[in-house]
Amino acid sequence: MKKLLTLALLAFTLNAQAQDSAPTTPKTPIGGRPNIPNDLSIEFGLNQLTNRPADLALNLFGSRTFNVFYQKPFKIFGDQSGFVLSPGIGIATNKFSFKDDENLFRSSTLGAESSVLKDVKSVYGTDIEVKTNNLAVNYLEIPVDLQYNVNKKDYSKSFRVSLGARVGMLYQSHTKIGYDSPASGAVKIKQSENYGLEKIRYGLHLKVGSPGFNVWTTYYLSPMWQAKRGPFNNEANQVSFGIALGLF
Repeated sequence: MKKLLTLALLAFTLNAQAQDSAPTTPKTPIGGRPNIPNDLSIEFGLNQLTNRPADLALNLFGSRTFNVFYQKPFKIFGDQSGFVLSPGIGIATNKFSFKDDENLFRSSTLGAESSVLKDVKSVYGTDIEVKTNNLAVNYLEIPVDLQYNVNKKDYSKSFRVSLGARVGMLYQSHTKIGYDSPASGAVKIKQSENYGLEKIRYGLHLKVGSPGFNVWTTYYLSPMWQAKRGPFNNEANQVSFGIALGLF
């Protein structure tokens, strides 16, 4: 969370400096947004896995994503073509909650950068009460969106549709398990490992809405785990969907 806030503060500072050195531009009327030539957006959503074995099921509302992206829009094909190309940079944070109190553990056979799915109680004791149990996977991502604005005269008030691509680099992953034990009381365990996850991922992104609010979905074409390094030797892909708020 600290990294997300730092990125948002940096983006805001850079934008403020750019405005100080540029001619003052009028704001849009009430109901619109300031005419600022940059986009800072926050995405809230849910994660699921496709192309997965049945045993690799997720709890939907426990598997969440929170992302922050800063993008620079460039008008293409003319000032009133309706088309905008928006490259940027951001951080994508993901949580995955596996069903039946299961989580990832390092494979004793494959060693580092591998994982198997196990019942937490089979590892820490059948008499424990599981309180927290998830996998966190975080990426530095580069989005590039091609956007079409219906209102070609005023993009800041236009309904828009964008299709883009995202490339991400894994920078941190860990499991977090918390439980109550009759013998030990409250126990919290955070284990940072790669778990056989792919270090680079890429996917397609669709977004529909207005400058301040969008619905979106991202489908990652790359498998989530390295070949034969994840649970059940799966070839699962991540799909995420949710809403996005445009801050400026």
